Amino acid sequence: MRRLLPLSALMLICHTSLAATAYVSNEKDNTISVIDLATQTVTDTLEVGMRPRGLLLSHDNKLLYICASDSDRVQVMDLSNHSIIKELASGDDPEQFALHPNNKWLYISNEDDALVTVVDVDSNIVMAQIDVGVEPEGMAVSPDGKWAVNTSETTNMLHWIDTASNELVHNTLVDQRPRHVEFSNDSKRLWASAEIGGTVTIIDVDQREILKTMTFEIKGVHPDKIQPVGIKLTDDGRYAFVALGPANHIAVVDAKTWEILDYLLVGRRVWHMAFTPDQKTLISTNGVSGDVSLVDIDSLKVTKSIKVGRYPWGVVVTP
Repeated sequence: MRRLLPLSALMLICHTSLAATAYVSNEKDNTISVIDLATQTVTDTLEVGMRPRGLLLSHDNKLLYICASDSDRVQVMDLSNHSIIKELASGDDPEQFALHPNNKWLYISNEDDALVTVVDVDSNIVMAQIDVGVEPEGMAVSPDGKWAVNTSETTNMLHWIDTASNELVHNTLVDQRPRHVEFSNDSKRLWASAEIGGTVTIIDVDQREILKTMTFEIKGVHPDKIQPVGIKLTDDGRYAFVALGPANHIAVVDAKTWEILDYLLVGRRVWHMAFTPDQKTLISTNGVSGDVSLVDIDSLKVTKSIKVGRYPWGVVVTP
């Protein structure tokens, strides 16, 4: 006979899977919201630079890097006490960035200058500035450390940078206004969203060849509102989640067959997403509604909405 767990035990399991802290950038408030995911409440609001957008964590989860776009700087926050301990030589208008697996080299897209700036985060020395297309935005470094890829919104290209030499070696033309790139955990595939094109392109990394261009269709939503931006891939290669902007949905994609499995209704103008450390929960930032949505990945259901600041954009989660 199957023994049912008491409610208290079920609640403990639920809270254990969400025993983490989320940090959300609010670009209109110049703040970071701190969310205790066990209690699903905002526990603090931290003042940072102007128009914070991209966020990322050091690999040891001790530091939070913040793209303060209108302050023309990348700020470094010590998460033990939430103090800004350093400002990096980021170049003008940093939008998104990516940290090399060596935990030292930070690749930063400078939208106003059509550059990617590479900074050593320990010494704060600019290692390189690389000319790319017009309005660079998305930035990713492959898990194996070989490639940094930048998207240029106006040139409609992905720019492939060899991290060994910090030289631009290849360009891939994609659909209009590419906003985000994400490598698979094995570094074999690159997923790129095109906001105005309404597509996601999947690319073979070794050959730098396009394998698939996906389109999306949501019943009752005008195609013009389907604008892919953030992408998150589960480490086990099972799912890809695509934030569809003003369509107010996240697409759930089978990452192996590239079949669209479902669309999840979240808040208004969904931007970016992050997983909890156990990858059982996905968190999305919803700019216009000023909240984040929690998605249970096992059931593919939205379970909670949490109010944060004005125009939440980026999100990361620490254990």
